[in-house]
Amino acid sequence: MMALDVSEQQQHLLVDYILLMHKWNKAYNLTSVRDPQDMLIKHILDSIVVSPHLHGSRFIDVGTGPGLPGIPLAILNPDKHFVLLDSLGKRVRFMKQVGFELGLHNITPVQSRVEDYHPEIPFDAVLSRAFASLKDMLHWCAHLVDSQGTFMALKGQFPTQEVETLPEPFVLHDTIELQVPRLEGQRHLLVLGKTSHR
Repeated sequence: MMALDVSEQQQHLLVDYILLMHKWNKAYNLTSVRDPQDMLIKHILDSIVVSPHLHGSRFIDVGTGPGLPGIPLAILNPDKHFVLLDSLGKRVRFMKQVGFELGLHNITPVQSRVEDYHPEIPFDAVLSRAFASLKDMLHWCAHLVDSQGTFMALKGQFPTQEVETLPEPFVLHDTIELQVPRLEGQRHLLVLGKTSHR
């Protein structure tokens, strides 16, 4: 079971987020998950299990869709800031509305392709959930962090082939098997980084 400290207020915000997603989904087709109860398990719980593994204060969630895992993580971590990057305008409009209605001041939804987005200050970590292969993620996102930054990829089964073909200069730092209540199948968090230059 997840040992996560979620306050009553945070629980209310997470539920409100699900309700907004359910409401907007009818017109905007934000997610293929239709049922709010399924959204709780497949989207919310599946996102917040990453929370204990966040190190740093500035994160970018690439290919975030309707804000996953960035918005649930922002709700749990009001002291951390999350840029939510997606190329589709309707998703970004939805996330801006979520930020407004829930009073989330630590998210910045941005409409851009990841290769076109250049931050003024490097991020502590890149988050990605069902975004791309590890190779593509690292290729497209390498410019978003400095040599100390990490890449956090949420995966289902452990992607053995992807790990075996990691491009230079990237290495796998850690593999964390995530336990998501009531979610069938495996979930893994892969933490990758750039090799330090000798």
